[in-house]
Amino acid sequence: MQIKEFAQQIGVSVRTLHYYDEIGLLKPSEVDAQNGYRFYDERSLERMQEILFYRELDFSLKTIAQILLSPDYDKQQALSRQRKLLLAKKERLERLIMAIDSVEKGECFMKTKNEYEVLKSQYAEEAKQRWGNTAAYKEFEQRHTDHSQAAALIDAVFEEFAELNRAGVSPDSEPAKITVEKLQQCITDNFYTCTDDILKGLGQMYVTDDRFRKNIDRHGEGTAEFVSACIKSYCK
Repeated sequence: MQIKEFAQQIGVSVRTLHYYDEIGLLKPSEVDAQNGYRFYDERSLERMQEILFYRELDFSLKTIAQILLSPDYDKQQALSRQRKLLLAKKERLERLIMAIDSVEKGECFMKTKNEYEVLKSQYAEEAKQRWGNTAAYKEFEQRHTDHSQAAALIDAVFEEFAELNRAGVSPDSEPAKITVEKLQQCITDNFYTCTDDILKGLGQMYVTDDRFRKNIDRHGEGTAEFVSACIKSYCK
């Protein structure tokens, strides 16, 4: 498959696949020497499923790369666990839908602990025991304890958006595009892989969720609307 088709099938952006290639996490199965087109096969799909399993456990890309290259890494076990985890997640989502339906009907819905949270915690703990001494894993843990610092970095990006807005810069301009890329990379570096689809959703949430809007507008009235417009232009 060509990169665009592969990206659509697995639900990530082409830009994400380019980034995975750059860091050596997921290389194309073939690259056309004449035009540079990237191609992916079934082995690429398997590799992506393995990556998604560890992303589901909130591991950093660097940690995932080190795990996948480990001599004692068991691919079949990882894929089997991913399937089990996704089935549990599916059940959890179905129960949430049932809860919403019950509330809308005025009924009482009793919440019980779902297997998804139990499995996710169990697999994450097992991975920590196996790879916890690696440099990548230690970096991953450090990143997850530095939420205040990460929040400050993202807040600084919002301030850049506010400055652009005050200067009358257009949301589809190059400075706006660069700032959106900075925001996307900041989220990826500190929290999770921020694909274009996720970024687009965040852009909408920044204006529809009053909590986000008020927080972003601390940098200046209309900043949230401007950030949302910049993201919309970037992701179109």
